[in-house]
Amino acid sequence: MNILMNPVLVSVVVLVVLCLKKINVLIALLLSALLAGVMSGMNLLKCMNILVNGMGGNSETAISYVLLGILASAMANTGITEILSHKIEKLVRGRKLMLLTILAVVACCSQNVIPVHIAFIPILIPPLLSMMNDMQLDRRAVACSLAFGLKAPYISLPFGFGLIFHGLIAKHMEANGIYIATADVWKGTWPIGLSMIVGLVVGWFIFRKDRVYKNLPIPGQIIQDEPQDTMLLVHWITLFAAFMVLAINLYTDSLPLGALSGIIVMVLGRAIKLDDFDAIANNGVCIMGFIGFVMLVAAGYAEVIKATGGVNQLVEASVAMVGNSKIMAAIMMMIIGLIVTIGIGSSFSTIPVIATLFVPVCARMGFTHLGCAMLIAAAAALGDAGSPASDTTLGPTSGLNADGQHNHIWDTCVPTGILFNTPIAICAIILAQFM
Repeated sequence: MNILMNPVLVSVVVLVVLCLKKINVLIALLLSALLAGVMSGMNLLKCMNILVNGMGGNSETAISYVLLGILASAMANTGITEILSHKIEKLVRGRKLMLLTILAVVACCSQNVIPVHIAFIPILIPPLLSMMNDMQLDRRAVACSLAFGLKAPYISLPFGFGLIFHGLIAKHMEANGIYIATADVWKGTWPIGLSMIVGLVVGWFIFRKDRVYKNLPIPGQIIQDEPQDTMLLVHWITLFAAFMVLAINLYTDSLPLGALSGIIVMVLGRAIKLDDFDAIANNGVCIMGFIGFVMLVAAGYAEVIKATGGVNQLVEASVAMVGNSKIMAAIMMMIIGLIVTIGIGSSFSTIPVIATLFVPVCARMGFTHLGCAMLIAAAAALGDAGSPASDTTLGPTSGLNADGQHNHIWDTCVPTGILFNTPIAICAIILAQFM
């Protein structure tokens, strides 16, 4: 088969083009999935059935995001986010670099120290938009800070989400003939996480100039005549609800249960009035519901991609072209990883797809165990920061676009994709030769 007519390759290219043309991400995913299925010989009905049946793969993630959206809306309704934004504003005092650094650190902590992933974004970012507008801070720089913090820690460090990521790499490498302990994976992955700092600094430099935004109202946010700095009982109840979300999540390893517990605490503590709950819930679904649906369809898209057999064809064709060149083999793995992850939208979900194909190639080419781990991690992570269906991009957009002035594709996916995928690929291609 002509590699240019590979169903996975064509589907991902069409997905990217549709998104760049500002076609809705959800529709773009559906059309691209159907195209991949038809090109591989499926009829439309079979392809749609595979997609629908595969959507359950992200069902926990989707319900988590919807519940977190409701929780974020409820917290905004109490006014606590206004207090938090005022305190951050006093600390920052108009210094753009300080704010960008704080947001990057908070995002890092969301992966390893307090593993709540993107849950903090719709709570923390919308109240800060007014301050960012006054500073004329380019939100693309903020998107870079958030994407860096959501991605670099789990690549580099074996804690929180990093432990899950490294465990998947070790598990699927062993399943395909190369043993490596989960505790050793970080020795091969930390350089590619560290390389993302280059992309972050370059992003801050590129987007350092002022950019003007309008001060538009944000749904669900309380605007007060005088800044509220005093913590009332309702605010302490809200903080306790946030603590319960974290505690339940860590204890049960269930983010949906944690988010639901936080909502219940706010209702029982009368931080949420029952008469207002429907409006709060509707606003929460507006905040995060779309992301939940995108993640569901992305899981279905991944199943269609697997069913086409196109990834295997890509690897086979690429291996035939690279011959015995280790450097070309590494480049081939990065390209295939980028294609697959942009479509699937999750580096975690990409690992099982590519490990089966890449591990034998690494063994044949003579890559060390750590070199193989580095290539798989980089190939899986590539595209995550630029995929329209990734929570690494959807999360920042959910906060930065709260007032409708931040474009998901051009202001999040394109900048973060170029700035972070480039150093990751270069680092992995070069260092894997000597690891």
